[in-house]
Amino acid sequence: MRIARFIGGLLTGLIALVLAVALFVYWFAFAADMAAAAGLGAFGYVFLWLAFGANLLLWTAAGLLRLGEDSIRAVVRPRARRGRAVGAAPPERVLVAADASEVGASDAGPPGPGGRPVRPAGRHASGRPGGARGDDPGISLAVVIPAHNEEPVIHAAIGSALSLFDRWDVYVVSDSSKDATAEIAARTGVNVLELLTNRGKAGAIEAVIEEFSLTENYGGVLILDADTELDPGYVEGARRQLEDPSVAAVAGFVVSEWKPQERTIVGRTISAYRDRLYFMLQYLMRFGQTWRHANTAFIVPGFASVYRSEALREIDVNPPGLVIEDFNMTFEVHHKRLGRISMNPDTKAYSQDPFTFGDYYKQVGRWTLGFWQTIRRHGIWPSVFWAFLALYVVEVVLVSLVLLLTALLGVFVLVGTLGGEPFGTLPFFGGAFTAVSALLPLTAIAIGLFIPDYMLTCLLTVVRRRPSYLLYGLFFFPIRLVDAYLSLRMVSKAWTTDSDGRWSSPDRTSNKS
Repeated sequence: MRIARFIGGLLTGLIALVLAVALFVYWFAFAADMAAAAGLGAFGYVFLWLAFGANLLLWTAAGLLRLGEDSIRAVVRPRARRGRAVGAAPPERVLVAADASEVGASDAGPPGPGGRPVRPAGRHASGRPGGARGDDPGISLAVVIPAHNEEPVIHAAIGSALSLFDRWDVYVVSDSSKDATAEIAARTGVNVLELLTNRGKAGAIEAVIEEFSLTENYGGVLILDADTELDPGYVEGARRQLEDPSVAAVAGFVVSEWKPQERTIVGRTISAYRDRLYFMLQYLMRFGQTWRHANTAFIVPGFASVYRSEALREIDVNPPGLVIEDFNMTFEVHHKRLGRISMNPDTKAYSQDPFTFGDYYKQVGRWTLGFWQTIRRHGIWPSVFWAFLALYVVEVVLVSLVLLLTALLGVFVLVGTLGGEPFGTLPFFGGAFTAVSALLPLTAIAIGLFIPDYMLTCLLTVVRRRPSYLLYGLFFFPIRLVDAYLSLRMVSKAWTTDSDGRWSSPDRTSNKS
């Protein structure tokens, strides 16, 4: 069976790779002929390469340089011995809403007020400062899991954290949940803080950090979403990056959870689309942006990322008017010059994507709105970071405009082609149809828009060895149009709308396998 799967995966990869190369050759030749016919000359070829994204090409090149430098450094420089954060022993804290009978007497510690067990916050069972299990834990880390009505997934997220951390280093903050989120968390024996007023994710993070003095008791704080599970190598990878004292934050490497048997065709398409998007953004952009000589990453994803405590103390986690926190926290690192952002594929975490198109639309809308709101809040300041951010902003706006406009022209030409003579006799329509179809025939629009997009899907099919992506990829382009619309729609909204950051919980499914 394994041999059959291996051979099947290999054949699928070869077919997808050949298809990608053939599509590229055909598309480039077709587009070059169109550019020559339009008299664009050298500018036409520049435009063709820009179709794949100036930022993508720029940071892919930077990423290759970083890869080369990292390889050389690994050969010529021996790995430094890992240090460990040293400091005063943290004070003891009371575990909120824990049940000693559920946890077990060996873990519970002496009883506190009301029969509740008292936990030494920030400490291992061995008595050392808190962090992941092991003989040499390195920098001490607290795990913060903000949650709001996350009953289906909270147990799996906590279980993921407990596989790498001791119970008293995990802090769940239930932000006025109406379900059993807090009760489920309490039964695992971790620290639980329940907020009676809905503050939103940023407010919940701020509250739990203050309540347990986490930035004083730990060297760093890992923020973990309730629908996210950590890879077994996550903590080791994060600590390895934090050995560099210039690193203020470690960006988690997001991997889309792939459980097709639990999803409808729409859910599987969304998950496959997200997998492709994350692959391109992380390997082809963010890897280059987090090169030590660049440090221009504009997002430390809030799903599973670590902030050094001395940097986190300087960050305004919960300013008013923002719908999400992660863009703002990243901008704070750059604006206040708190250090650099690091990212490597060794800090993987698995995130659950939306199951319905409605939840996808709301989620992307919130993310995009949060990006523009953060730009509004921080404004422009002279820096290399803002120079490259400006390039990204210009490209996002222009590409979104061109993509939507071209798609509308394609619909216009398609209607005229299918409608035939009756539509051609309508006032203004006939002349406009003749002019547009002469400049951009329907085949040119279809080939120019669809083939570059599908080429990327074929390449990801090779990388992921998932033949089904060739099917789901046929529906990726409409999702790209939705992304482009939201990118433009939220620009004006960001300058006219103040958000309170409260949760908008999507449909969830249990992460239990």
